[in-house]
Amino acid sequence: MFTKCFLLLATSMALPFNGSAADTKTPTKVIRPFDQKDLKGFSTWLKKTKGADPQNVFTLKDGVLRCGDEDMGYLATRDAYKDYHFKIEYRWGRRNPTDKNVRNSGVLLHGTGPDGSQNGVWKTSIECQLAQGCEGDLILIKGKKVDGESYPGSISSNTVIGEDGKTRWQADGKKTMYSGKQFWWSKHQAFFKELIDTRGSNDVASPMGEWTKVECVCKGSKITIKINGVTVNECFDANPAEGQILLQSEGHEVFFRNMEIRPLGIAPSDGASK
Repeated sequence: MFTKCFLLLATSMALPFNGSAADTKTPTKVIRPFDQKDLKGFSTWLKKTKGADPQNVFTLKDGVLRCGDEDMGYLATRDAYKDYHFKIEYRWGRRNPTDKNVRNSGVLLHGTGPDGSQNGVWKTSIECQLAQGCEGDLILIKGKKVDGESYPGSISSNTVIGEDGKTRWQADGKKTMYSGKQFWWSKHQAFFKELIDTRGSNDVASPMGEWTKVECVCKGSKITIKINGVTVNECFDANPAEGQILLQSEGHEVFFRNMEIRPLGIAPSDGASK
């Protein structure tokens, strides 16, 4: 288990991304942020301490990032991206003995606007959910623009209605506009009870304690989600369609490794999943 010997993440005020194309990069080579010895390529935002991280919620050692359970917030790339193939692997850490609900985290794509503009924690973005049993669900997080006005975010997906009345992605399903609820991944178990360390009957995420690979292919306004190589969800007409990439700390310790931001058309490396 990782201890306080982690390298200290320097605390600095997060730099908000204003959503303009001039601030956005389309990768032309593979970017591996965790190959660095520090987290200077990232900014932090936490509910309690804003841009500072006095509790070392985010720490990097030997290419593995710890997102702790001490506070809620995110680690954000300082650069914004569009048209890229993102890959990362994650596994869960320690269990909070008082926790009754599933472990929760996520990858937030196309982060746009001021930090903490949604409920003081999140910013406008499109979440690839990593909560147990929900891996690959898509959620639109609506924050604000730099001028304080509400950001008019939107996504659509092709869906079918399950026996529980909830939408799930299906490639030949009916076009559905986001209405404030999650776009569940294709085989999200009906009536799944989100209890700690439970799994859906068709989950493709790895068993507890093992690494799970997540891929987010962002091409124009379309996002395709893969979990352990299986396509589980898609959305299109995404707004925003570019922005920062954020890794969530949502009250559960989680570790990330092998983060890659690649040009489209270049398959990601497999890493050393165990």
